[in-house]
Amino acid sequence: MNPSALIEIAKTHGSPVYVYNTDKISEQYNRLTSAFAQVPQLRINYAVKALSNVSILKYMHSLGAGLDTVSIQEVQLGLQAGVPADKIIFTPNGVSLQEIEEVAALGAQINIDNLSVLEQFGSKHPNVPVCIRINPHVMAGGNANISVGHIDSKFGISIHQLPHILRIVDNTGMRINGIHMHTGSDILDIDVFLHAAEILFDTARAFNDLEFLDFGSGFKVPYHPNDIETNIEELGEKLGERFQAFCNEYGKPLTLAFEPGKFLVSQAGYFLTQVNVVKQTTSTVFAQVNSGFNHLIRPMLYGSQHHIENISNPQGRERFYSVVGYICETDTFANNRRIAEISEGDVLCFHNAGAYCFTMASNYNARYRPAEVLWHQGEAKLIRNAETFEDLLRNQVELDFTPAISEAI
Repeated sequence: MNPSALIEIAKTHGSPVYVYNTDKISEQYNRLTSAFAQVPQLRINYAVKALSNVSILKYMHSLGAGLDTVSIQEVQLGLQAGVPADKIIFTPNGVSLQEIEEVAALGAQINIDNLSVLEQFGSKHPNVPVCIRINPHVMAGGNANISVGHIDSKFGISIHQLPHILRIVDNTGMRINGIHMHTGSDILDIDVFLHAAEILFDTARAFNDLEFLDFGSGFKVPYHPNDIETNIEELGEKLGERFQAFCNEYGKPLTLAFEPGKFLVSQAGYFLTQVNVVKQTTSTVFAQVNSGFNHLIRPMLYGSQHHIENISNPQGRERFYSVVGYICETDTFANNRRIAEISEGDVLCFHNAGAYCFTMASNYNARYRPAEVLWHQGEAKLIRNAETFEDLLRNQVELDFTPAISEAI
């Protein structure tokens, strides 16, 4: 986006503020569908947890995407956005049987990753089609926190427990219509993904009435200039060809499903903050902004790097700054980063702020969560109001601790 447009948004809606560009979202969506053009039946289920604003969900639906959800509340948001229930898959972890039953009653596709829950649900609802999430025992992703397919992961049913799965299916008479896996995030090695896919194919051979195979996602996007990313085009060519061959072997066409979140919205997002103070110490120059990990926790939680640009002085001489927040904790966004010279009052733009940024925001230190703005067809449209003091109090219940006054006897 043009820096001048971002600065105007910060002036109009205040800062901090999140901004999302629909042009980039549609570009990423079209890139993914084009990469797998050889697959006749392709389904893209947007991972709601990445960015769950209802307007974003409506836009995803307009592109043709379904939704991947992990809570009944995300399912309800999808329905609120007008997404049909049969375009929503529910892939929870560690939730109650009751929640799964409530989602099934709404009509969404159920995806189960636990033997106990599989048996309980199949015994009570044998006619409700179920997808099974397997754990392929493949270590993939940027680090242990975002790799979810390894042997010690809490996600999925181990491939070594396939005989147990088949026994449950046989005993309950339940219908399995899909097999699912998700190995992790920030996957770069196409061969690792293809290796995991072969495990999914091997598992699928044990079921005769499948409709789809869900390969998860985890595609890496570039987080700073010259950063590397997943080669989606190469993956589309290799996996698409292999998937078609498997369908021929299986005896009928299946749907190939993905559940991208970060890939679709990360690069579309910008987080705008204003510099409160430039503070020089004996060894460091701090740029202290009007935000903190209450609004953008990824750098502190995952060590994620977000490219930071001074859009108030884009052509300025670069200096080294540590960008920190106003939270009463160590809330460092960047250490010794080269940024165009910063003055108090400048607006700093954090790139790749579309995925797992606002959705992980909190009210820590009683700070308000910021506004969200959608840049669509050259116009800035407010899609979430900034919070106010009334929002902090909305669900609190104030008790009265006024001392009782005793009457003199």
